[in-house]
Amino acid sequence: MATLAGALLLASFAARSEDAKPAAPDMSLIEKGQYLARVGDCIACHTAPEGKLFAGGLAMPTPFGTLYTSNITPDRETGIGGWTADQFYATMHTGRFPDGGLLYPAMPFGSYTKVTRQDSDAIFAYLQTVPPVRQANRPHDLKFPFNNRSLILGWRTLFFKEGEYSPDLNQSAEWNRGAYLVEGLGHCSMCHTAINALGGSSESQAFQGGLIPMQNWYAPSLTSDKEAGLGDWSLKDIADLLKTGVSARGAVYGPMADVVYNSLQYLTDADVQAMAVYLKSLAQPRPPAAATSNLPGFESSLLVALGKTIYDNQCAVCHGPQGLGKPPHFPPLANNQSIQMGSAVNPIRMVLNGGYPPGTSGDPMPYGMPPFAQSLSDDEVAAVVTYIRTAWGNRGTPVSAADANSLRSAPLD
Repeated sequence: MATLAGALLLASFAARSEDAKPAAPDMSLIEKGQYLARVGDCIACHTAPEGKLFAGGLAMPTPFGTLYTSNITPDRETGIGGWTADQFYATMHTGRFPDGGLLYPAMPFGSYTKVTRQDSDAIFAYLQTVPPVRQANRPHDLKFPFNNRSLILGWRTLFFKEGEYSPDLNQSAEWNRGAYLVEGLGHCSMCHTAINALGGSSESQAFQGGLIPMQNWYAPSLTSDKEAGLGDWSLKDIADLLKTGVSARGAVYGPMADVVYNSLQYLTDADVQAMAVYLKSLAQPRPPAAATSNLPGFESSLLVALGKTIYDNQCAVCHGPQGLGKPPHFPPLANNQSIQMGSAVNPIRMVLNGGYPPGTSGDPMPYGMPPFAQSLSDDEVAAVVTYIRTAWGNRGTPVSAADANSLRSAPLD
């Protein structure tokens, strides 16, 4: 009897020991979460230069002061290691910390609220597997009165609409997948919708373009064919631009190059195609408006004449005498919407600062453009940009030396 009792006791301990073992990690869920974290470009904000992965601390200058991103590693003291999946989803969905505190809207919870619970759980499962980093979150450095978090309540009333993405039953599954990615985790509207003086954006102006605060790059309209509207682009051209950073229609530079490098190049072909389908559907074709300019006619003529000389000497070797380029490595300038937009910020910055498209698996050694800030005066920069905006049938407006000068001190990152 004693032997039998001992055996039963050992069996009971063994059973309880088996019960106590933690469940094996769901590798498929973790892999899905890693992919979705790439879609959301979480690394771009939550990893500081030379910092540890997802440990936060990245300074984000805003018109209201500087915000510092948070630690989302699984460290229990300084990260999210003590959070539950419920709390993580609530933060993504409502823009509130587990203790009820309000997130500043630099974190795109206005887009992330559209993410499904299943996808949120997958991202959380992945983040729990990254190396924990003990690094306390750095306090924000905001001007008065913006350092008062209670003001966010008013902002939320004006600009935040909570709720998961709801499929449009009149559209295809592919279109809805693209809309979910673009409007949700991709948070494309954060840049491609104008930001007002209160740091918010109007839903009625979604994807209509605007200047990115503090970075001095212009995120073009995705709805207007006068800017980056994609109505006359092929789906292949859109998908190529998203996936590799270059296409027959142009190349990405500035903040969009970072998005392609950190995020979009890792997406599946099916998801990139779905995004292309949705983005193409946003286009609202309109007849081009007549070009207008505040510069006197004689000044514009002088700029064009000088600009042609500079272009022929400095630019034609890559972009061609007629601006046709050599796609995909040297983008065309003729009939290029990004050259003709109402805002001349981007072409001025490209002439001043140059740049490279991102290195991607589809284009690992991209061709770049050299900077001319050190060799061209403000008048010469204005002249060559005016020339490319008005030559070959382009319908852009002239720019002034003052426009060029104002961007010489723009941040390069």
